[in-house]
Amino acid sequence: MTPPKPAILVLCTGNSCRSHMAEGFLRAAVGEAADVFSAGSKPAGYVHPLSVKVMAEAGVDLSAHTSKHMNEFLTRRIDAVITVCGNADQVCPMYPGQLVRFHWGFDDPAHAQGTEEQVLAEFRRVRDEIKAKFTEYGSRVRETGRVG
Repeated sequence: MTPPKPAILVLCTGNSCRSHMAEGFLRAAVGEAADVFSAGSKPAGYVHPLSVKVMAEAGVDLSAHTSKHMNEFLTRRIDAVITVCGNADQVCPMYPGQLVRFHWGFDDPAHAQGTEEQVLAEFRRVRDEIKAKFTEYGSRVRETGRVG
């Protein structure tokens, strides 16, 4: 019998920016090698429109994504949890089957200030940082089948 493919959960506080960007890039990188989800400790209830915009620029469609609470995943097997903000790292529970946990912190572009163009530039900067980290990790998961 074939073992189930690994499940990876990306967590942040609001599940409106960073975790969705990470989920999008990670899904693209792992392909069918793993299931990828994102959630938040205090979900905002929406995906930030600028996250959707800058991810579309990178060829990743977040338009159907929704903001979810991390507790929705407490009864499902999760092999790896990746937190992308300090708050989520501090409140992150253990999930059934969890093998590994990583914390890769990124600035929250939702707190960016300045002109419209400056705020958009901050979203792009954070997107590019997330893309580099999660594409590399996802490629490794796809090649090895391991999340750790």
